[in-house]
Amino acid sequence: MSDAMTGVQSVDALQHYVHERLCKHENLVADQFALEVTSLTRRGSLCGLQFLLRGPRSVRLGAVWASERNQLYFYDARGERFLKEHLSARFDVSLKVA
Repeated sequence: MSDAMTGVQSVDALQHYVHERLCKHENLVADQFALEVTSLTRRGSLCGLQFLLRGPRSVRLGAVWASERNQLYFYDARGERFLKEHLSARFDVSLKVA
């Protein structure tokens, strides 16, 4: 498991990066599988984003971005974490995600 720095600068770039990373991990063609994004809140405040990719044969891959720690956690089809990355830049998601 790596703790690499990732140079993502916006929410759109974060979504694209997570989508590509999840597809690459399971050898999926990115154009064929959509990424679902859900905002995570704690006491009414946004605290992160959850990403879900549904692949073929009921394969589900996920990722969570924790805003306080500015970390990305990636999970495989078994629900086990396979990668943790720290984002080098912070960005505001309150206006982008409802």
